[in-house]
Amino acid sequence: MIPRILLAHLPTAVEALSRLTTALGGPRLFVKRDDQTGVAFGGNKARKLEYVLAEAQAGGARTLITVGGIQSNHCRQTAALAARLGMRCILVLSGEPSDNPNGNVLLDNLFGAELVWTTRAERERVAKYTFDVAWEKGNRPFLIPLGASTPTGAIGYVNAFEEFIAQQVSVDWIIVPSSSAGTQAGLALGAKLAGWGGKVLGISIDHPAAELQADVARLASEASERLGKPIQLTPEEVLVNDQYLGGGYAVMGEPEIEAIKLFARTEGLLLDPVYTGRAAAGMIDLIRKNYFKPTDRLLFWHTGGAPALFAEPYARMLYNSD
Repeated sequence: MIPRILLAHLPTAVEALSRLTTALGGPRLFVKRDDQTGVAFGGNKARKLEYVLAEAQAGGARTLITVGGIQSNHCRQTAALAARLGMRCILVLSGEPSDNPNGNVLLDNLFGAELVWTTRAERERVAKYTFDVAWEKGNRPFLIPLGASTPTGAIGYVNAFEEFIAQQVSVDWIIVPSSSAGTQAGLALGAKLAGWGGKVLGISIDHPAAELQADVARLASEASERLGKPIQLTPEEVLVNDQYLGGGYAVMGEPEIEAIKLFARTEGLLLDPVYTGRAAAGMIDLIRKNYFKPTDRLLFWHTGGAPALFAEPYARMLYNSD
């Protein structure tokens, strides 16, 4: 049995998006509320970290080190869980410190994380250096890759798929933001192991489709080995749409702004500027282009991230966009 620390508030709800369905005039829409996993404003990373942190503790780790963007949801949840488990946390963030910390950076600080600033290009190198220094000091570090997207972390989303099936809501499509590949890998593996007849579509946040398909397939295949249910998922089996990359990672444009406001004003549901906002914008555009059949039932897998709404410049752009 794979070690797990029960940390998230599960199961998360599945809700019908009736008013959004009417507004878009398309397929019937539902949402899986992984923004309500209960750890530091919730989000998908809690499911992965239940397994990754169990792995860390089993190896005697006392310090967690991980990486992300300046408004990283993964870093926020890692910092919160480190505090909860009595572990030290070092976050290697790509960006520059601000005199007015806001959004996830403010929360990282409240959870007591040490912040190390670098560029995105140098982030992995700095993380490795930070790990080496912590090891030499005897701090027993454990390095968590971007998004906790490891084969172990992906198992959290195999379980999430099983949880969804048990909720007995019939859908034809699952639409999910996909970036570091772990969430989609777990869902894709869960779907294949269950013989599910629907489709899991990842809306790429920042990678070309071929690259993301390869990453999802690799993680899913390696996760299946750890579960003792070995299968080989091929990149061709992985569905990814990379047509909504916009201005690049963490660059919020008009499509994301429209999606965030449409979800908020029809369903009272908050998306984030980087992941769910972009994935929802892609889903909305695909609906408008009749990509889905009118009789299809779509589930939008909400991966969280609302604290980033309060970060500059996102808050100003959203407030001034009407």
